Amino acid sequence: MATIEINAKDVMKLRTQTGAGMMDCKKALAEAEGNFEVAIDVLRKQGQKLANKRADRETTEGFVLAKTSADNKKAFIISLNCETDFVAKNESFGKLVERFAELALANNCQTVEEVKALKFDDITIGEKVIEQTGVIGEKLEICCFEAITGEQVYAYNHPGNRTAAILAVNVATEVEVVKNIAMQIAAMNPVSIDKADCPQSVIEKEIEIAKDLLRQEGKPEDMIDKIAQGKLTRFFKDSTLLNQDFIKDGKTTVAQYLQSVNKDLTVTAFRRYSLAD
Repeated sequence: MATIEINAKDVMKLRTQTGAGMMDCKKALAEAEGNFEVAIDVLRKQGQKLANKRADRETTEGFVLAKTSADNKKAFIISLNCETDFVAKNESFGKLVERFAELALANNCQTVEEVKALKFDDITIGEKVIEQTGVIGEKLEICCFEAITGEQVYAYNHPGNRTAAILAVNVATEVEVVKNIAMQIAAMNPVSIDKADCPQSVIEKEIEIAKDLLRQEGKPEDMIDKIAQGKLTRFFKDSTLLNQDFIKDGKTTVAQYLQSVNKDLTVTAFRRYSLAD
């Protein structure tokens, strides 16, 4: 059987399309007997095999990106997670997330599953993630996709792309104002906009934690409920966005800051994602 000659041009072409290493591309072309499409399938199968092997690995690093639509009516956060910061900091990794984000925005995606189903060249984004697992040698996964809409939205990417925040307000305002609130969300990690929309499960958990601590401190049982409610009030102050102290001016709350700009201005939605959480 004649040996198939694998030329450098084909190896480079396969590398450019898949991002795989030169030797991996050469081996794939050799296995595919020079057939370019078959070689791509070989690399994808290698990616699937590696993805299966590394399925139980933790993906605590990654690249988090927040973006808005051109009209500033839609915003979303996407995160492609990996195992090490060495991979996360690679320029090509960030560019891949950028491409995913552009496709998600163009197709008005609302969930991770919708993003994974989008066409990416001749495969889906989900398949591309598996392919790149084989190329990079680490488990990759889209761990976050959150989308919101509003009268005006803003997207904040903290330097390093490990944390991002998006928010929507009910009245159009200066960009600096929404940027300030997005930075507040990124830094202070509120659980909800206000105490009225704080999830009941969160409230119950905080009360239970407070009661347990009070019992450990030996507080009288007939006083525990009242003291726990006081601690819950403090929790709302510290952990709901509008009631938090404004980080740029500790003498005012976020709600007061917004009202100083426009008495009708408020936040209608926000999302935050951080690799550090």
